[in-house]
Amino acid sequence: MRSTTEVLTSFETAVERYLAELNKLDMSSLYKKQSEEEWSIGQMYVHLIQSALFLHLHNIEQCLSSEDSTLNSGEEKTELGRQVFELGQFPPVPIKVPASPQYTPQPPESMESLIDGLHMVVDRMRSTEPLVYQVSVNNKIHHPRLGALNAQEWFLLIEMHYRHHFLQLDRLKSNLEM
Repeated sequence: MRSTTEVLTSFETAVERYLAELNKLDMSSLYKKQSEEEWSIGQMYVHLIQSALFLHLHNIEQCLSSEDSTLNSGEEKTELGRQVFELGQFPPVPIKVPASPQYTPQPPESMESLIDGLHMVVDRMRSTEPLVYQVSVNNKIHHPRLGALNAQEWFLLIEMHYRHHFLQLDRLKSNLEM
């Protein structure tokens, strides 16, 4: 498994790419959707920001506050979870989740909200990175598809998640050019 310092550097590089891609887009291209089932580029950005802030980093905080009764110290990763962490990435296939109000991201409010959101995630990653080793690897929170993950694994997951969405970004950008 890569060190969290390596992961943080790689994450910062990924965010730089997302910011550079944003500079090439206007609001209409952030809202454009190929179909009702597809997300827009803007929704994908909102998803990346919100999942990092409100799911992944939140779960790291839960692992760090070991008083929490939701910790799953006896649980393990699923088979998919083991594969993802052995490979250091998600399989290169789109992950389909049924549309729902709690999962389908809203379109972005503005370009600035996306830029600010990405910077906020980077700041939180930087402040969280030194803390993830201060807690037992047995403090785990359940991920719906990957199984029980500890603070370091949730941290790595954020970077893997951002890298995984480059495939979607490239596909959505190529649809804009049609």
